[in-house]
Amino acid sequence: MDQSNYTSLHGFILLGFSDHPKLEVVLSGVVTIFYLITLVGNTAIILASLLDSRLHTPMYFFLRNLSLLDLCFTTSIIPQMMVNLWGPDKTISYVGCVIQLYVYMWLGSIECLLLAVMSYDRFTAICKPLHYLIIMNPHLCLKMILMVWSISLANSVVLCTLTLNLPRCGNKLLDHFLCELPAMVKIACIDTTTVEMSVFALGIVIVLTPLSLILISYGYIAKAVLRMKSKAGQRKAINTCGSHLTVVSIFYGTIIYMYLQPGNSASKDQGKFLTLFYTIITPSLNPLIYTLRNKDMKDALKKMVRLTMKLQNQRGT
Repeated sequence: MDQSNYTSLHGFILLGFSDHPKLEVVLSGVVTIFYLITLVGNTAIILASLLDSRLHTPMYFFLRNLSLLDLCFTTSIIPQMMVNLWGPDKTISYVGCVIQLYVYMWLGSIECLLLAVMSYDRFTAICKPLHYLIIMNPHLCLKMILMVWSISLANSVVLCTLTLNLPRCGNKLLDHFLCELPAMVKIACIDTTTVEMSVFALGIVIVLTPLSLILISYGYIAKAVLRMKSKAGQRKAINTCGSHLTVVSIFYGTIIYMYLQPGNSASKDQGKFLTLFYTIITPSLNPLIYTLRNKDMKDALKKMVRLTMKLQNQRGT
């Protein structure tokens, strides 16, 4: 059999944490807990913001998209990961790996751009409050979301297609727990400089450009908050922006630390733990961050819980 076709027929082996069997047992429990928190928390935010008419605003429209994104992001990774952690079978089919690669890159790119859009929304709300609802009208919000999802899809198609076209000479061992682009590039058997340069160039567009826009937006927001005479207004602005800024710091902090440090400066497992953090832990923290600092969201969740309990009591009687 032609060795170059071997991977296409038989898929890949995800090494993950297989050299630490005891750690796999612990991780399977931790991942399950955080996945359940992610499912419950993000689903609650989506339902609460849809059911409460007070939350039918641009800010919560974007928050719903972030929650939906987190649900899709974790679900594209965790089921396959749990299969690998629970049993001796560490394989993933070629088709499964390709789908995971494209979806993972697509959804990761969306989060980078969506956080920038959310910062623009906060900038408009605080710096141009009288024109906020005119500027951030439903038509513009929908256009922005469609643009974010479309640009991210194009980025994923370009980078993942370039990566999959690299010859692997039968190499099928991926030193990771998912089909991630850097891990796929590493098993190529030719010089990968062109692909790495393409990744770097598009990385600047997808990661650093949104981050720059976020920092600029928050620079203007900080100025506007300091000029406010009302302490209550300042407190409300800080609480509203604080949640988003916390999510931005966790997400971008992890990504920048992972991808901007020298290749040999960290152990091979450190990259896996950092990926685990921003793909599993961060999506579970987002609902808590947005809920704990947001009175309107807390009220909406309480209202939803009361409604659920009322419906259950009616069924019981």
